[in-house]
Amino acid sequence: MNQSLSAYPEYKPAGLPWLAKVPAHWAIKRAKQVFRTIDQRSETGAEEKLTVSSKNGVVPRREQKVTMFMAASYVGHKLCWPGDLVVNSLWAWANGLGFAKHHGIISTAYSVYRPLPEYGEAGPYLDYLLRSSAFQWEFQIGSKGIWISRLQLTDDTFMRMPILLPPLPEQQRIVAFLDGKTRQIARLLRNKRQLIKLLTEQRQAIIQRAVTQGVDADAQHRDSGVAWLGEVPAHWEVKSLKQITELIQTGPFGSQLHAEDYIEGGIPVINPSHLINGKIVPDYNVAVSEQFRIQLERHTLHKGDIVFARRGEMGRCSLVTDDSEGWLCGTGCLKVILSKKMVVPLYISIVLSSQGIKDLLVLESVGSTMDNLNTSILGRLQLPVPPIEEQENILEYINLKTRLIDQTIARAQREIELIQEYRTSLIVDVVTGRVDVRHLAEATSGAELPAEDELDLEDEESEEELLIETEDGRD
Repeated sequence: MNQSLSAYPEYKPAGLPWLAKVPAHWAIKRAKQVFRTIDQRSETGAEEKLTVSSKNGVVPRREQKVTMFMAASYVGHKLCWPGDLVVNSLWAWANGLGFAKHHGIISTAYSVYRPLPEYGEAGPYLDYLLRSSAFQWEFQIGSKGIWISRLQLTDDTFMRMPILLPPLPEQQRIVAFLDGKTRQIARLLRNKRQLIKLLTEQRQAIIQRAVTQGVDADAQHRDSGVAWLGEVPAHWEVKSLKQITELIQTGPFGSQLHAEDYIEGGIPVINPSHLINGKIVPDYNVAVSEQFRIQLERHTLHKGDIVFARRGEMGRCSLVTDDSEGWLCGTGCLKVILSKKMVVPLYISIVLSSQGIKDLLVLESVGSTMDNLNTSILGRLQLPVPPIEEQENILEYINLKTRLIDQTIARAQREIELIQEYRTSLIVDVVTGRVDVRHLAEATSGAELPAEDELDLEDEESEEELLIETEDGRD
């Protein structure tokens, strides 16, 4: 990834808000000069069902984690064919588009655009262009609506958008270069993620042993009577979570807190997506006013509380610290107020995050489509409770043994971020003509390719990142 990239020898003004200039020999056309709108419907409803992923483009729905109500019949739903551009009109602003590789059924809320015959081979280049971060300006400005979940892109708006078009041989070189580069980057990302996975497993093993066996090698042990714990030091107690808490409380009902209640820059509302690697990471667009927080006072978070995700990945929880004091427990979470006379909150949060608890919760959780927790399941959890002084000693031991691991994981995560930023900026630079890669394409495309199952190395999509659809494509 060290080839030198240089500019084109000559440029001309592009006249676009997001692009000042383009190579002098490139054309700038309107989408209506490149595409035509397609609206063909299924007569049987038996074709392959497809969906649009913001990360993977147009893919068979069976391959995606998609929350979708199944239609009684797909007769009359739209069809697309390989080479068609499919745009989820409600999620175009969030990169909900791509070129189809399959023939199949799509939502009636999607738009289908087919390149005109003279641009029939431009699909691979256009896929890079239209899905690039630079072009997102067009989709974000062009999508109109009151709520972010209702922003919609019309066919007329899309057809007015500008399309950058190098000569076809140059498009093919651009695609060859970017295909080769993204494969190299994918392999590098895979290696970094594998390192993080191994280090995380090592860290988890240290924690699991410390919270179940203690740190005194000479301590006598006894059977805890709890399958996931096994033997514990003889002087430890085993208590249910309910026994060491003052309150376990579900977040506000959906009827008490709606998406339209959110304001920008207010008091953060903490939902499952905000519990990341044991920390609370707020989204200040998912927030409420102080007056609204007062109405939901009982759901306010205080230092030492533990916030637990009710749905999705089991075992996601975070300790409330000084930074998150006064924020609000969201609908998708549970708030646990611990008895500080009996336990150290940080110790209990670590126990609740251990692999043994996660495995147990997967078995205990209820819900037909998604794992769900309730206060009863959480309250029944059997936990090891050493004397408070020993809890503090265990925390010191864990901190000492995992400090270097945490530093290495943090460094690898930062490297992943930098690699992803490089990939994003590289694609923009190439598809907008900021750099000339014609002389590099052959060397890059000849690079050794990873195996088929190594190519899809994007982060797994969380439940909040999925394109949530119903029969008409609306969430």
